[in-house]
Amino acid sequence: MLTTGALTLTACGSRDDSKGSGGDGGNQTVVIGLDAPLTGDLSALGLGIKNSADLAVKTANKEKTVPGITFKLEALDDQAQPSVGQQNAVKLIDTKEVLGVVGPLNSGVAQSMQKPLNDAKLTQVSPANTGTELTQGNNWKTGDKKRPYASYFRTATTDQIQGAFAAKYLFETAKIKDVYLIDDQKPYGAGLAASFKATFTELGGKIVGTDHVNPEDRDFNSVATKVKSSKAKAVYYGGEYPAGAPLSQQIKDSVKIPFMGGDGMYSADFIKLNKKAEGDIATSVGKPVEELESAKKFIADYKTAGYKDAYEAYGGGTYDATWSIIEAVKIVAAENDGKIPAEDGRAKVLEAMDKVKFEGVTGPVSFDEFGDTTNTLMTAYQVTGGKWVSKISGTVE
Repeated sequence: MLTTGALTLTACGSRDDSKGSGGDGGNQTVVIGLDAPLTGDLSALGLGIKNSADLAVKTANKEKTVPGITFKLEALDDQAQPSVGQQNAVKLIDTKEVLGVVGPLNSGVAQSMQKPLNDAKLTQVSPANTGTELTQGNNWKTGDKKRPYASYFRTATTDQIQGAFAAKYLFETAKIKDVYLIDDQKPYGAGLAASFKATFTELGGKIVGTDHVNPEDRDFNSVATKVKSSKAKAVYYGGEYPAGAPLSQQIKDSVKIPFMGGDGMYSADFIKLNKKAEGDIATSVGKPVEELESAKKFIADYKTAGYKDAYEAYGGGTYDATWSIIEAVKIVAAENDGKIPAEDGRAKVLEAMDKVKFEGVTGPVSFDEFGDTTNTLMTAYQVTGGKWVSKISGTVE
C-alpha cells in the first residue's frame, strides 16, 4: 500500500443486442427511461450503458424484486448532443409510466436535462457524469457548495476527485513533474483539466504549456509541435477518446511521452483508434469490475444475456444506477400496499432516493446530501500489451 498525503493507493491485479425488457405479467408497469449516445463516436460507451441498464431491469423482473411491479426500459439516443438530450428529457417526462431516468453519459448533456427533469420531480441517476457543478453548483470551487437540482444523482464520482487523483498519480507515482495541459473546451474536459491543474501545481508540478482543441477536429499536428517544443514529460488531456486517440498518436509522432486523460478516454475504442496508445494512462471511477467480488454475478449475467457490445467503463455503475431507481420504487411500493400512487408516484420515488442503500456491483451504493455517490474510489489504468491494465486504485479526501 502506498499512502501519499490524503491519497491512499493500493496496487491492483494486473451478443446479440437487447431485445427490450419485458416482464412476467405484473399488474403495474414502471418504465425506467435511459438517455445515452447510442449512435456516433461515443456509442461504444452508450451501448454499454444501455445494455447494463437493460440487464438490471430484466433481473428485477426475473427475481420479482418488487412484487406486482413489471419494469420496462425506454432507451433514447442523445447522440452526445445537449439539444437532443433536452428533447429526450421532454419525451420521458411526457410518458407518465416513467418514474426514473438513467444517464446521460456526457456532463454537457446532463446540464440540458437537469432542470426539466427536476421540474417534473423525475429522478435522474447518471453512471458517468463527473462535472462537479452538476451536484454542487457553479461556486463549488470557492467552497460555496449548493445542490442545484434535488432530482439529480450519480454513481460516478466528481471531476474534482478524478482530476486530483490523476495529478497525484502522475506526480507521485509516475514521477513526472512537467506536463502540457490540453482540454476540449466542453464542460467535462475543461472541468477535469482545471481540477488536474489545481492539484498538480499544488504538489509542485509545472504546467509547461496549455492549449484547447476542437473535439470535432482530427488534425492536431500544430498542437503536437507545441508539445514537443515545451519539453513536457507528459500530456494531460481533458476530453474524450474520439479526439483523444488521434491527438495522442500525433503527439507521439513528434515526441514519445505518455498521454493521460480521464474516464472519457478509458475505452477499448481509444486503443483501436490509436496505433501508438501503448503506455498511455487513463483514470476511471471505481475499481475494475473484473477485480470485484461484488461484480461476478453481473459479469456472468451480462455474458449469458448475449449482448454484442461490451459493458465498457460504465457497465457496473449503470447497473447500480438503474438498481437504485428500482430500490426506490420498492420502498414506495412497500409503503403503499404494493402499488405506486398514480398521482404523485414520481415525487414519492424521488423522496425515497434518500433512503436507498444497498450492496451493488461496484460496492456499497448510497448518495450524500448533494446526490453524489459516497463511493469515491478511483483507478489508474495504463495501456500495456494493447489493452488497459489497472495499476493503482485509491481515494482522494
